[in-house]
Amino acid sequence: MAEDHPKKSFAERLKNKYYFIIRKEENFEEKLSLRFSPIGIFLVTGGIVVLLIVLVIYLAAFTPLREYIPGYADVNVRRNLIIFSQKTDSLTEALKERDAYMANIKRILNGDAGESDSASSKKLQPADSVISARSKTVAPPSRSDSMLRSEVESQDPYNLNLRNITSSKSGESINDYFFFCPLKGVITNSFAPAQGHYGIDIVAKENEAIKATLNGSVILSTWTLATGNVIIIQHDNNLLSVYEHNSVLLKKTGDYVKAGDVIAIIGNTGELTTGPHLHFELWYKGEPVNPVKYIAF
Repeated sequence: MAEDHPKKSFAERLKNKYYFIIRKEENFEEKLSLRFSPIGIFLVTGGIVVLLIVLVIYLAAFTPLREYIPGYADVNVRRNLIIFSQKTDSLTEALKERDAYMANIKRILNGDAGESDSASSKKLQPADSVISARSKTVAPPSRSDSMLRSEVESQDPYNLNLRNITSSKSGESINDYFFFCPLKGVITNSFAPAQGHYGIDIVAKENEAIKATLNGSVILSTWTLATGNVIIIQHDNNLLSVYEHNSVLLKKTGDYVKAGDVIAIIGNTGELTTGPHLHFELWYKGEPVNPVKYIAF
């Protein structure tokens, strides 16, 4: 009768030793012999798997290969986005401050600086153009306006020769002046103050020079979001000329220019432009006038 062997547990069976032998077919000569157990195979396989997992994690976390893994963002992208966002906010604030400054200049030039300045200055709307959205009814210069003008004139480093400009002969009128044509070209948009267009648009060849229409002093030479590179000249007898959308400004604030002097180059700058042209305005005693009546373009 066969002798009964006790049944081994699963843990004991994992410890059983096995041989893997390779023999030569002709003479059964042993060529390779491997001794192993099931638990040994399990441990070796598990170790290899763990090693591969650690290697993949290292490559994904500490090498440039992580950028090629779908859904894994570059660590520098967020930093760059934050920097660009801060720069955008700074530029936006700078543009708002410049537009507010331009609005104040416009109010001073038009003599519209009454007692309501303190309330309206708390919330200034960005100017669509250098002297756009003018009020048709211009209030007489107030006491605060007169004090500001006196203070500016008394400061030599920033003196714009306003004494010589405003001390014109009382008998002169706009019809007594000979205006120099600022730019020869085709008028594509005429004078229409009712629609908020206070000047004319002149189209000419690229890189054409823009000239001063009369003798005067440059009171503004800057860049705005709406009008691009703009230059404003104050002339005698409360005359004011405006030149907008220039590509290059050749005169700076405070410069004195003569009629026919080159002050800028025709351009296409600013949001309110649809192509290379000059937007030219002429103001007389705080009111816009049609330049075509006095200048042959």
